[in-house]
Amino acid sequence: MKSEVIRIEEKMKRITEAWTPKIVEQINDYHIKLARFDGEFSWHKHDETDELFYVVKGEMKIEFRDRSLSLKAGELFVVPRGIEHKPSAEKECQVMLIEPAGTVNTGDVVNDMTASDKDWL
Repeated sequence: MKSEVIRIEEKMKRITEAWTPKIVEQINDYHIKLARFDGEFSWHKHDETDELFYVVKGEMKIEFRDRSLSLKAGELFVVPRGIEHKPSAEKECQVMLIEPAGTVNTGDVVNDMTASDKDWL
């Protein structure tokens, strides 16, 4: 068993591109990922899983077809499975995601923002 302290600030320094989540740990069948958000992401949904967003640093917005919400550092929100959403950040922010292993960042959409679901830091 490999157990080590995860220093989020140090891991974030190694993420150089926005919208490319990196796996930092696994708990059971779930991956804990870190990402930088900057600008707008694409509309998408995850039919098979909820998606947890926890803002580590900065601020972000999640748009839904009927509303939007803002999250600041220290806040989290769970987007229920099957709900179409679009994350964005006016200025770069740092986010932790918790989702089942193998979850693709663009969900039901494949485009130029689709990142590997196997990249570990």
